[in-house]
Amino acid sequence: MFPPIDWQAPWWHHWREHGVRVAALVHAGARVHEALNAAGVDGSVRFVPQSALPEGLAYEAFIFETNTVPTRDNLHDFFNGLAWLRFPLIKARLNALQYEQIRKDGVQQLRGAVRDALTLFDENAAFLCADLHAPVIAALRKHDWQAAFQTHRHLLAEHPPVLFGHALLEKLVSPYKSIVAHVFPARSAMNLEVIDAAVAAQLSENSLIPKPFAPLPVLGVPAWWAANENPDFYTDSTVFRAPRP
Repeated sequence: MFPPIDWQAPWWHHWREHGVRVAALVHAGARVHEALNAAGVDGSVRFVPQSALPEGLAYEAFIFETNTVPTRDNLHDFFNGLAWLRFPLIKARLNALQYEQIRKDGVQQLRGAVRDALTLFDENAAFLCADLHAPVIAALRKHDWQAAFQTHRHLLAEHPPVLFGHALLEKLVSPYKSIVAHVFPARSAMNLEVIDAAVAAQLSENSLIPKPFAPLPVLGVPAWWAANENPDFYTDSTVFRAPRP
């Protein structure tokens, strides 16, 4: 069902344990929701087939009201399910904020600023520590790639980003140079359980409307891609773009 996933790639470090197990169940014939439920723990959300979502009911509202996640048999929903297993507090907080927006405004053709920011976070976020990586985050926001990836290279090498967004993870199954994550500065150490609690507490309408993200070309992370050992890797202006005026 899925293309082969090289679970030894460095960006899978925090995903390998659950990912290998769930993928093996799917390859053995389980549907994605069944494999995710087998890997889950008591008290976590349950996964159900997409057909369980009633027609006309918003996806986020169904999750909030039933504590179940409709899941298709594809790679995108596989990684979404892994995110629920790995970061349950963040995923629940994102869902609650989406639900609140739906209750206030209904399901609009255009999501609006808050739901757009929530969706961007859910699909494409990565975490760096706000304190530890402060100079890296500042450089990324300015598109100062030399400072981010060369001057402060040791910070990214010793403490690489933690990836979160499930669309971002899906892209990295077949990696290419122009994959860009949206970095959210986490007020926590780079420990998964601490990040899960801390970022969930940070997330709010007020924290997301200013768009606090910084762009991170993922394959520029030291030791994540052999080609980036050559400084010329970062001069490709189609990926490492100049800041907008």
